[in-house]
Formats: sequence, structure tokens, C-alpha cells
Amino acid sequence: MRLDHAGKALFATIALLLAAPALANGGDAERGRKLAYSCMGCHGIENYKNAYPKYSVPKLGGQGAAYIAAALAEYDAGARWHPTMKGMASTLSAQDRADLAVWFQGPQRARSGAQLVGTAPATAAACTACHGQDGMGTLPENPTLAGQHADYLAQALNDYRLGKRQNPIMGTFAGRLTRDDIQALAAYFSSQPGLSTPKR
Repeated sequence: MRLDHAGKALFATIALLLAAPALANGGDAERGRKLAYSCMGCHGIENYKNAYPKYSVPKLGGQGAAYIAAALAEYDAGARWHPTMKGMASTLSAQDRADLAVWFQGPQRARSGAQLVGTAPATAAACTACHGQDGMGTLPENPTLAGQHADYLAQALNDYRLGKRQNPIMGTFAGRLTRDDIQALAAYFSSQPGLSTPKR
């Protein structure tokens, strides 16, 4: 069965809601650490690059658990495009996603309180409601952008702009951005202190 864009987004939302009870119970970080064995072949290598298209594999250390669980559900539903991630996500239960998510998030997820690095581009004003001025995310389900690889952030924005990732808010926002806007946003948020490459 093939799903249209709205169906994929709806399916991902339902999958996240099904995972919510496990996340509310905190998940099992130790089980998540064991499940993450195969994830670390890409996400555990500093500056590792995706083969095609070529961009840095995202940093997940310190990323919000609710966001990670939602992203895995979106890959499974096809609302995000990446063959390896879709294949991996399709093997995971809701509990698996919750356990992986809490392990990658780690024990501390707090704002650093550090001074902002550089000056935010004008287009960043639209980002702050969800991601905060420092890129740390204003709600658990909003991803942390701070410290993420700039080329990954640019790739994600382009995927939203082109409809390869399905999200009505991000799709609308990214559709208004120029190539220069995307590069400036990616450079700004990547320069803030935040995410790291996880270590086992």
C-alpha cells in the first residue's frame, strides 16, 4: 500500500502517539544502549559522511528523546526519505524506539546557558518559536539544532523544501528559503554549543 504525503504524516503522528506511553515511562536507556550497536556504525563516528547524497550523518548525543522517537516513526512511515534509515526503522517496535531515544538523549538535556555564537540571520526569527534562539528546542518534540553539522542542517532544510521530508510547518517555512538563507541558518545553528557524537 502506498501512502500519499498526508497519509505518511498521519501515520508518523499515530506511531509517535503509540510510542508516547513508553517515553512517558522514561524508556530503558540500558536496553537502548544495546540496541544502538548498529546505529553507532554511522552515528558513533565523528564526522562520518552519508554516501549519497554526501552530507554528515547527524549528531544524536543530547538530542531530545521525543524527537528521536518521532523521527524513527517518520522514517518507518516514509515521511522521511533515506533507504538505510527506513530499513532500520521498519525493524523497530515502539518500545525499541523509546529505548533508543532515551539512550541517545542521555541523562542531561538542559540549556547550556552559554552566550550565543555569532549573529543570527534574519530568517532565524521564524525558527525561534520551536527551536529557540540558541537552537536547543523549546519543547521535547522539537529537535535541538545547536551543534548539529551544518551540512546536515542544510540537507534537512532542502529535503523539507523539496517535499522529501513531510512536515507541514517545516515544509512551508523551508519553501520560502533561498539557498543563501539555508546556508546562513545552518552555519548559525551549527556554531552554537549543543549536540555531540555519542560514545558507547
